[in-house]
Amino acid sequence: MMNISKLKLCQTKAKSMNIEEPDNRIPQELQPSVANVEYDLDEALSSVVSLRANIPEDAFTASILGTERAGHGVLIRGSGLIVTIGYIVTEADSIWIVTNKGQAVPGHLVGYDYESGFGLVQSLGNLDIPHIPIGNSKIIEVGSPLVLAGYGGVTESVSASCAARKEFAGYWEYVIDNAIFTSPPHPNWGGAALIGGDGSLCGIGSLYIDQIGSSSLNEGNLCVPIELLEPVLDELVSYGRTLKPARPWLGMFVSEFEERFMVAGVYNNAPAAIAGLQAGDVVTEINGQKASNLSNLFKTVWSVGPAGSAIPVRVERDGSPLEITVDSVDRRDLWKLPNLH
Repeated sequence: MMNISKLKLCQTKAKSMNIEEPDNRIPQELQPSVANVEYDLDEALSSVVSLRANIPEDAFTASILGTERAGHGVLIRGSGLIVTIGYIVTEADSIWIVTNKGQAVPGHLVGYDYESGFGLVQSLGNLDIPHIPIGNSKIIEVGSPLVLAGYGGVTESVSASCAARKEFAGYWEYVIDNAIFTSPPHPNWGGAALIGGDGSLCGIGSLYIDQIGSSSLNEGNLCVPIELLEPVLDELVSYGRTLKPARPWLGMFVSEFEERFMVAGVYNNAPAAIAGLQAGDVVTEINGQKASNLSNLFKTVWSVGPAGSAIPVRVERDGSPLEITVDSVDRRDLWKLPNLH
């Protein structure tokens, strides 16, 4: 489904999204302990489950994210509602949920909010585990003690702290204004529960980051703050999507290097490819405006209008300027939608 100039970019994407489970384990000295928290650690960790999703081979995201995906999820309602990171379950037609007690039940995809990155899964059987309360991620600041918890309990969890709160831009047309960066890194981060000092859920693990700040030794994880879920939770549960107008989506991957914005690849049959954008093009303007950084570039695209808007893109190709108009879409129109139950 995708034409991309550098295979390494795809490999980095798969690594950052943790599509395959790593063999490495968490050293005991990095694991959380009951003595260092003020809540019931075992109960909080019991809310974290394993998710395994199967995706049809003809799904739009199958070529880059694969057809078999695994990660974590967190039970947030006694009714069986689970929150995870969306790339694990996007377009899934089959999902299995496993608890720390070994209980295995099927689930179905409720919805995916691509702006935040959250995905919701509904258990189709009773889960004999406690749900975790949703906390206030807005109070998380640099230095706040946290636990990044994976399925499997203490041995699959990391005692971490907040290393930064700042904007994050991902080259797949994704921006979070106030992401939570944690350190040390969790080796199996996808969908892991970020638990605050009061035992509540403050975020969901999304990516591995090899350099959070200026120090090259500052590795960690990017977690999506739970504050982004609350405004859209009821709509996702009821409709499988948010109801506000969708952002325009072009279907391109853009990397920033030395203040230049290079198209690293495009999805086949996505608007960027149909309009003629190619890997190696350098984006110089969007709608007549120069971008100051990758986040600004994507936000300029979104400012033109809702999905369906024509996006004027000026690029350099082989040293020559080129004007291309991309007819954007709502990316959800290209995905297999969840079945509502």
